[in-house]
Amino acid sequence: MHLDKFDLAILKVLQDDARASLNDIGAAVGLSATPCWNRIKRMEREGVIRGYTADISPEALGFMDTVIVHVTLESHSDATLYEFGRALAEIPEVLEAFLVSGDYDYIIRIAVRDTRDYERLLRERLYRIPGIRHSKSGFVLRSLKQSRLPLSAVAPAA
Repeated sequence: MHLDKFDLAILKVLQDDARASLNDIGAAVGLSATPCWNRIKRMEREGVIRGYTADISPEALGFMDTVIVHVTLESHSDATLYEFGRALAEIPEVLEAFLVSGDYDYIIRIAVRDTRDYERLLRERLYRIPGIRHSKSGFVLRSLKQSRLPLSAVAPAA
């Protein structure tokens, strides 16, 4: 899909505040509400806009720690990769999981309440997934940057 400067401007407004009104979006990008609405609907249909979410603080809900886990599997068969991915999807504390190249097969980001909670999660959930050969965990000490898509780096279609 080709995105022009208005589409990119609309995306930036929505990325900053998904609850912005059509009038506010239009004022920010220099269009009236109807063209903004049509562009938003088109970007939703085309899959550019995947949905709208609330940015919830994990700490406010008691999840004080984030753990990054590197996992290597015993096998790389399609069935093993599928089953591992399916098992991770069933663990609510798993925030993100990436199949990666390099020394490990997966990098997983997990939210936990504390070290005891992580130890419980390892015993009761993660280590019960068949096929794990090796894992390495590291607690996040501080988040230096949490970013969104760099829309300013996207060139508008001519």
